[in-house]
Amino acid sequence: MSTAPTNAFEWSDLDERTVDTARVLAMDAVQKVGNGHPGTAMSLAPAAYLIFQRFLRHDPTDPAWVGRDRFVLSPGHTSLTLYTQLYFSGYGLELDDLKAFRVAGSRTPGHPEHGHTAGVETTTGPLGQGIANAVGMAMAARYERGLFDPEAAAGESPFDHTIWAIVSDGDLEEGISAEASSLAGHQKLGNLVALYDDNHISIEGDTETAFSEDVLKRYEAYGWHVQRVTPKANGDVDVEALAGALAAAKAETARPSIIAMRTIIAWPAPDAQNTAKAHGSALGAAEIAATKKVLGFDPEKTFEVSDQVIEHARQVIKRGKAARDQWQQGFDAWRAANPHRAAEFDRIQAGELPEGWKKALPSFPAGKDVATRKASGETLKALGAVIPELWGGSADLAESNLTTIDEDSSFLPEGNPLKSANPFGRTIHFGIREHAMGSTMNGIALHGRTRVYGGTFLVFADYMRPAVRLAALMKLPVTYVWTHDSIGLGEDGPTHQPVEHLASLRAIPGLSMVRPADANETAVAWRTVIERQTSHPGPVGLALTRQNVPTFDREVFASAEGTAKGAYVLAEASTGDPQVILLGTGSEVQLAVQAREALEAEGIATRVVSVPSFEWFQEQDQAYRDSVLPPSVKARVSVEAGIAQGWRELVGDHGRIVSLEHFGASADYKVLFEEFGLTAERVIAEAHNALRSLEAVNR
Repeated sequence: MSTAPTNAFEWSDLDERTVDTARVLAMDAVQKVGNGHPGTAMSLAPAAYLIFQRFLRHDPTDPAWVGRDRFVLSPGHTSLTLYTQLYFSGYGLELDDLKAFRVAGSRTPGHPEHGHTAGVETTTGPLGQGIANAVGMAMAARYERGLFDPEAAAGESPFDHTIWAIVSDGDLEEGISAEASSLAGHQKLGNLVALYDDNHISIEGDTETAFSEDVLKRYEAYGWHVQRVTPKANGDVDVEALAGALAAAKAETARPSIIAMRTIIAWPAPDAQNTAKAHGSALGAAEIAATKKVLGFDPEKTFEVSDQVIEHARQVIKRGKAARDQWQQGFDAWRAANPHRAAEFDRIQAGELPEGWKKALPSFPAGKDVATRKASGETLKALGAVIPELWGGSADLAESNLTTIDEDSSFLPEGNPLKSANPFGRTIHFGIREHAMGSTMNGIALHGRTRVYGGTFLVFADYMRPAVRLAALMKLPVTYVWTHDSIGLGEDGPTHQPVEHLASLRAIPGLSMVRPADANETAVAWRTVIERQTSHPGPVGLALTRQNVPTFDREVFASAEGTAKGAYVLAEASTGDPQVILLGTGSEVQLAVQAREALEAEGIATRVVSVPSFEWFQEQDQAYRDSVLPPSVKARVSVEAGIAQGWRELVGDHGRIVSLEHFGASADYKVLFEEFGLTAERVIAEAHNALRSLEAVNR
């Protein structure tokens, strides 16, 4: 199924002209808009063209083809490298799109954006994220093969394909690439090929300013297959040598591969080549004219593309369709031989869930205190038994996060000595690599057809934040299991106690944070997450307790089904007409319940509202929101073991907020809640304050 060259290497004058056209387009596009990154797009043009024309298995007429390889441009600043190849290959971009580079509303934004431009597999720009996404894609490809075709010989399954990535010095300097690359080597991801653009230039000049390690020795230590390609005597890419290296990398199926390719940035610009200025600035009219002369182009023309060049480049459509036809034969044969697996594939591909899956959800009896992390773990195991596409793990905290979906099935490569090791295993061991976990989860989600989750302590969500932000930007269906969600974790102290994290994560547009109050809210939250991943794509973070919390008696309190709406009336005022509303999330809802009992005993009609998710509540229509929080009831008190930010919108101008505006301490959690005023007594006092304040206003 490979489209790699098998005969003597051929590289025609027309191939050379097409590559040079890409260089000219990079210069002209940046010059026209007045900003951008021309240099790397110029020097990478031969490599990108070679990959798209000779190695990448793709059908430009169907960018979502199941059997395609994936291409990841990790240094997203050189987006023209990708846009030009998408234009050449026939993905729907045309010359006018390149002329509109970085212009509002164009299909060619400054960095590649998944879902915005056909052929862009992931949103890149923050360096290191792309290569980590590629590692996740390679993991997903292996897991998917295990779901649908585990017995096939290597290279013989329609689910076998390659993840190709271009990475830069900047990508490899960022720590996330080290984490992800270490994980890839440990996992022996032989379906991953990274081409390292070793151009020795960063914004501050020669990389000798900050980067002098032997990258290939580092990657060899990670367990990668390594190669180096030196340039031709004139400084240009040695395309034949590169083709040989790419073919060797694809043939290496026992390890991921990296090829260090020495390039000269902005080659062959007479004065701009090998300069930091060429990295992120237009070359200028004079330098562009001089470069066009070197390449044999008319210096008076801009965006010069001959019909012959486009006709030649778009022959890849014909080759892609042939590769697809060949793949389809294998896929049809697999379908005929595996009707049950084919039916499962069709279900998963359609985004549907197994019939009756909700019956597996646990129900937790009242009267027994249960930590929401434990309820989550039990729910995950129950769901895992009926949803095979659900998989995940944690950053070496499974014993605390309770994220082990199957103790006897670890996603580990052949040859791993652990008893549970299985190349297609359910439980991912990300290791102590939160940065990489977040980004590889994005890659898994981008690859499609599986549902991934990953766990760590909520305080360490800080390590994941760039990946979480990108997941929200791309609307990816990933789930974060963030446990130890407050000072309630106790003796580990302030370094491990999240205080500002809930508010800061709620500030990310498109991320839904869910903090369930008890075990049954946790089960409903998981069910809702699974249901929403098709209808409301986007990441979800579950914030779960370490300490036990009461399991509310749902014969007395409202059904936990309200969790799906983000907020609901847990306990109604005795009169049905509340004078005060108490709002809480997570472990603090019990404080609101206790406070209600005291207030009702005083004759103050009190409603308790559980607010597991601000974001889900905001999605509801105004009528529902007003039914939960009637505008006429202005005496409101919120309670949460975190900073107050975000609560004012729910409690209103006259409301009171019981919060924690400083770091925690090392002590038993009950001592800390008492010491810091996170108590029912404090909630009661603030309810009185709110009522008195309103009385004063109304006099």
